[in-house]
Amino acid sequence: MQVSEIKALIEAAIPESSVEVQVDGSHVAVTVVGTAFEGLNAVKRQQLVYSGLQDAIASGAIHAVQIKAYTPVEWDRT
Repeated sequence: MQVSEIKALIEAAIPESSVEVQVDGSHVAVTVVGTAFEGLNAVKRQQLVYSGLQDAIASGAIHAVQIKAYTPVEWDRT
């Protein structure tokens, strides 16, 4: 999959988010920053990101995903 396709899938699942995507074959690393993560633990944040990528993972287009998910406040601290 192309970076732009993956980015669009995540942005559709998590409106008003900022998404960075790196692709190495079928392995994907994403960094997502959004207010949707406020009050969520790490597992819930990953589930939210996975929800946008579920079909691509099921089809095998994406084999592995590394997720970093931050609220805007957390991102400002990095």
